[in-house]
Amino acid sequence: MESHTGKKLFTCDQCGYEFTEKANLKKHMIIHTREKPFTCDQCGKCFSYKTALVSHMIVHTDEKPFTCDQCGKRFKTKNSLELHRRVHTGEKPFTCDQCGKSFRQQGNLNGHMRVHTGEKPFPCDQCGKSFSHKTSLECHLRVHTGEKPFTCTQCGNKFTGSGALKKHMTIHTGEKPFSCDQCGKSFSNKQCLKLHMRFHTGEKPFTCNQCGKSFTQSTNLRVHMRIHTGEKPYSCVICEKRFTHTNTLELHMRIHSGVKPFMCDQCEKRFSNKNSLEVHMRVHSGEKPFTCVQCGKSFRQKPHLKAHMQIHTGEKPFTCDQCGKSFRSRPHLHVHTSTHNGEKKHKCDQCGQTFLRSSSLKSHLTVHTKEKPHSCSVCGKSFSQLQSLHLHEKIHTGVREHMCFECDKTFTTARQLKLHQRVHTGEKPHKCSHCDKRFI
Repeated sequence: MESHTGKKLFTCDQCGYEFTEKANLKKHMIIHTREKPFTCDQCGKCFSYKTALVSHMIVHTDEKPFTCDQCGKRFKTKNSLELHRRVHTGEKPFTCDQCGKSFRQQGNLNGHMRVHTGEKPFPCDQCGKSFSHKTSLECHLRVHTGEKPFTCTQCGNKFTGSGALKKHMTIHTGEKPFSCDQCGKSFSNKQCLKLHMRFHTGEKPFTCNQCGKSFTQSTNLRVHMRIHTGEKPYSCVICEKRFTHTNTLELHMRIHSGVKPFMCDQCEKRFSNKNSLEVHMRVHSGEKPFTCVQCGKSFRQKPHLKAHMQIHTGEKPFTCDQCGKSFRSRPHLHVHTSTHNGEKKHKCDQCGQTFLRSSSLKSHLTVHTKEKPHSCSVCGKSFSQLQSLHLHEKIHTGVREHMCFECDKTFTTARQLKLHQRVHTGEKPHKCSHCDKRFI
């Protein structure tokens, strides 16, 4: 075949592409044959073209002949310099036709497209997990090898990837170059800012396919899924108890080690976790943020309010399997079950009386000491037991939290309610030993 100039054309029999020079056709054929005849004698890497081999050899020489005229950074190849210049110009010539995001390099666009296609062509040969980028696979493989080639020069901490090291370095520098334009909060890396912005937008892109709950981060969804699967991947090396979260395991380990790093600055009492300290501080501040909507009684902790609500609902979900008696809380059930086995291991050293609970023994000891450490803040009356003080205080507050569901009459104590309910049931458990007459 000839061109318009009359010159003979050389046609590729694979793709139909035409060349005016036979040498050019020969070069082109390497694309189809994937032949790489040019080999580096230092590392063994192969190349299709001699020019590519020549460019590659600079890697071994440390030579960087191409300099950026804006920042002075040096590069081994002209192509690398041209790509770098786009950092200064802001040029991003490669645009995604699906979402409009732009990139400086064609390779970055190709990698980005896998976000839309879901393609993950790089599988791990050890665990089968697949990745969309080769660099992600290389970083992942270090999980199996234990290799951490990136070392912090300040503290010696090691990392599997350069990105993780770069992120870590901001701890030492204190640098937070990424700021939220809504609230002004600053972050050390772009990803943290991106996650933070979801608090303003309300975006929760990660949804559980079992219950429909949504999350701002994929890691939160992954941890949540363990509720459905029952997976508990973190095991205590001492007692073998298993946990769904690594931070829950860390808190648990303090039971064995006895470590209590959080100290109250008012009474110096120590706690194993920050949350316990915060709850304890309410003892000093008097704060009771959880209020019952039925009777107005307030509590320091949400579980205490939840337990209290059972007074109003009458719910008793914990049942004794020996006698069928029900209780509002598991601790009350445990105390009750000890009445069946008769075990009273708490003994008074003054009179020999035994008790099921240590708290009962503690209350009993005030009989001997005559101590009344609990005083009413309204009238000054003192009591030996805290429970007695709480009952007394209801005289001043007028709180009657125990309600009869038959007639809506209210009472200050559960005992008073129980006695009253016999009016409705007709129960008369007390019998006269002389005349058989019965009484409530």
